[in-house]
This record gives sequence, C-alpha cells and structure tokens, in this order.
Amino acid sequence: MTDRGALAARAAACLAADPFGLGGLHLRARAGDARDAYLGLLPDPIRTAARLHPDIPDADLLGGLDLTETLASGRRVTRAGLLTRHDMLILPMAERTPPGLAARLCQSLDAGRHCLIALDEGAEPDEVPPPALVDRLGLFVDLTGLRAGDLGPCTPFETAPSVTEGDALIRLVATSVALGVHSLRRPTLALCAARASAAIDRRDSLIEADLAFAVQACLAPHATQLPPEEAPEKAEEETAADSTADAPAEDTTNAPEDIPAGDVLLEAALASLPPHLLADLAAGTVPRATGTGAGAARKGNRRGRPLAPRAGRPDGRARIDLVATLRAAAPWQRLRGGGPGQAVQVRAADIRLKRYETRSDRLIIFAVDASGSAAFGRLGEVKGAVELLLAEAYARRDHVALISFRGDTADLLLPPTRSLLRTKKELSGLPGGGGTPLAAGLREAAILATQARGRGMDPAIVVLTDGRPNIALSGAASRPEAMQDAVAMARTLRAEGIAALLIDAGNRPTAALADLAAQMGARCLPLPRADAHGLSRAVAAAL
Repeated sequence: MTDRGALAARAAACLAADPFGLGGLHLRARAGDARDAYLGLLPDPIRTAARLHPDIPDADLLGGLDLTETLASGRRVTRAGLLTRHDMLILPMAERTPPGLAARLCQSLDAGRHCLIALDEGAEPDEVPPPALVDRLGLFVDLTGLRAGDLGPCTPFETAPSVTEGDALIRLVATSVALGVHSLRRPTLALCAARASAAIDRRDSLIEADLAFAVQACLAPHATQLPPEEAPEKAEEETAADSTADAPAEDTTNAPEDIPAGDVLLEAALASLPPHLLADLAAGTVPRATGTGAGAARKGNRRGRPLAPRAGRPDGRARIDLVATLRAAAPWQRLRGGGPGQAVQVRAADIRLKRYETRSDRLIIFAVDASGSAAFGRLGEVKGAVELLLAEAYARRDHVALISFRGDTADLLLPPTRSLLRTKKELSGLPGGGGTPLAAGLREAAILATQARGRGMDPAIVVLTDGRPNIALSGAASRPEAMQDAVAMARTLRAEGIAALLIDAGNRPTAALADLAAQMGARCLPLPRADAHGLSRAVAAAL
C-alpha cells in the first residue's frame, strides 16, 4: 500500500473499529479542507468528541471544587472533569501540548478508557507533540500535500494466504528493531492495527496486506534509522533454516517458510516515508520534538519579559495580576449588587494570572578527541560544523566552547564565545597525538556545563571520539579502567540532565560507543554518514 489517501482512509476505518485498543490517532495536518474531509470519515462519536485546549486547567480536565457554586450556595460543590465526562477527546494544536497535560493524558490512555485524536498543526518538522503522548497513539496519518479529493473510501484488500498472530507479532517486533523504534508499545499497537484492518474487511485472520498497513501506520513514522542491509527477520529465517536442516519433517501448514520474505515489511515502511525523512534517517538527523530545551523561549509566571495575563485559577505557582483581575471584574459590579463605597465583587472567572517569557543562551561544548588514535582527517568536518553553528549563533544567541583531550589530560582551548575569528584560530591550531583520556574530556565538559548553568545558560555537549579510551582519570594507561571511568562520567552527565550527542569518528561504527551514548542518555551518530552540513543539522536536531 503506497497510496497515502487509501492509507489514511483505512486508518480512519481502523480507528472506528477499535478506538480504545489503538489509543487514538496522531493526525498531522494544517487546518483546511483536507483535514475537515478526513475528520468527516470518522463516526459521530469520534468526530464530535470533546475538544481540549493545550492550556486547559487541571480543574476543567480532572474536576474538583466548583468555586463559583460553592461561594454562591455556601456548601461544597464539586464538578466532574472532562476526562470523567468524555471518553473520546480531540486535542487541537497538539504540538503545543505542555508536559503536564501530556502526562495526564498519558495516564488516561494507559488505563485504556480514552481515545485521543491529536491534531498536529506544526509548521516545521521538529514541531510535534510530546513523544510520550505520540507513543501511546496507535495510528499516524500525514495529510501534508493531500487534498480533500484524495481521500477516497476504504477499499478491502484482495484475498491472500493467512498469517498467524504469533508469526505476525514476531515479524512486527523484528521490523520495529530494524527501524530503530525503541518503544515496546509500538509492535503491540501495530498488531492491534492489523487486527482492526482484518476486522473492517470482515476477515477472521490476518494477511500480508494487514501487516504492511500496520507497519506504515504504526511503525514507520517512529523510525530512527534505516534498516541494515540484511533485515533481521531474514537473518532469523536463515538461521532457523540452518538449525533445522537435519530435523525430521513436520507439518508445515503454518511454518515460517510460508511467510513472505521479512524485508517485505521493511520495504512497505520505506515506501511510506517521505524523501526528506529518508535523507534524515540516512544522516542520523531525525528531528526531535521542540520544547523548553536549550535556548528555547520559556513561558512562566515568575520572571522575564511580561506577557499579556491569562484567565485561570491560582494553583500555588502562578501569581495573580491584581490590576487585570479588577479590570475584568469592573464591568459586572452593578449586576453583582456592588457599587460605589461597597466591596468589589470578584468571581473566579475574573481572576487573571501573570505571565512572563524568558530566553536563555545556549552553550554548545565540543569535546574533541585529538589523540593519535583519532581519525584526524575527520576533524575537518567538525571544524566545518562549528563554523556553521557559529554563523547561526547571532540569531539564536548561541555560544560555542572547545575542549581537546589527548595525552593524559583535557584542556579548555576555547572558553564560551561567539567570536567566529577566534574559533577558527583555535581550530586551525588544534594539537594532536598521544593517548585517549576520554573520561578526562567528559569531566572537563561536565565542569564547564555546570559553570554555564550557574551563569543562566543552557549547556549541551558534543563529544567526538573514535571510542578507544586508554588513559584513566588516574593517569594510568589501562583500557578497562579508562572505559570504566568514561562510563562513570557518562552516567554523571545523564544524572545532571545535560543534553549530549556522541559522534563516532572511527572508520566503522563502534558498539562500545553506542553503549556509552546510552549510558549518557545521548544519541550516537557515526561520522562517516554526515559531512559538515549533516553534522550541523544533527547537532541542531539532537540538542
């Protein structure tokens, strides 16, 4: 299935068949005729579901004390929240969902009592809803570039040999691993989508087309890597064939050899991905969700540039804007029985809360392996990436620092700066040779990041190394001790919540570096897959 319109129509039919099993739909589309036409494909209980606003207060979402009725009646009056009154929900502007609302919706979806349609109206690739929320929505549909006329009815699949659910789940898990989908929910949701696909065609068993649809609608949108040259499913089948070559003959009615080649599902996944996402996957630069990360604008109610006040209820964190509250209550005083010389009558709907916006400077710390084992020919790509980042620093207010580690120490060659001339000078004179004190480089980067935080900056670390540390923090030349120290420092960075990206500068990707990146809570990017421009995009996406 490669027709996006047909894929979208089947996803709508599957959601109608099993809304609570699938959890919901992540619909990426700007407001327009195509989105309205697509929502028209959904049944009334889903299409007319209750709508949430990203800034909905907890009292409206979860329920609680009804302040107005309590004050008016003189007794405690409670009201039910939206989650209690409705099981079908629509979330417009889902890309603006704050972490608190996302967490509450995730809890309700985990309980299996709600179905959520997230209307993603993001204009940029990295403007997406929170990953935790998207992970719980079984289906994904992208209407970008489609018109209302492209959304035809859902047509049944042609009859084909059946696939058992056990074999289907094994293949979906293997496909998920090959695509770098890290969530354990996705294969289960994909199997649920395959069941719904069979149900709407009035079949009791799955077929290959159901699995292909499930991969395209549930797994492919969450891919973080291109599959290896040899698909895991195919390798497993070859291994199983070798191990059973001498085994006695058995009933092969539902044997794995009746299942088509494993890479059929991978081909279906790749066919559904847009070209720009395929390029990002090849370069390891899959966009991440935006939020209050490094250098981001943050809205709060404590300090920063004042914004227009908003209506709301005090929650212990927000501060009341007294002037705006009185201004909102003033036109209603005569109707509330107030007047000159009497107390001002203020209702809950009059309360206005202060808002501020702050924007922090971002510091990108490059920790570069300048030892003899590092691939010096690749350092030119790093130099180019630093210069590209600096060219954008003036608009984003970013700073760059450079740490070099070699021999048995790590040195801060370039303190935080936005000077392009100074950075080029330090990069051109970067010394090389000696051992690889990776742990010392990570420690120096952690110290600089902590100092930057104390000055109100948001630090992020980019480590470039070939992954062969041989100098421990004690100065001893011991590979096991050096790796243990590097892992300890990586865990420290993760515990401190410092964003990081680890770049593998070796000729071939190193498994040890991938493990170290996992300990650091960072992504690992093999440098051979990216030039200076690709590396710059990877840093911007990962940090």
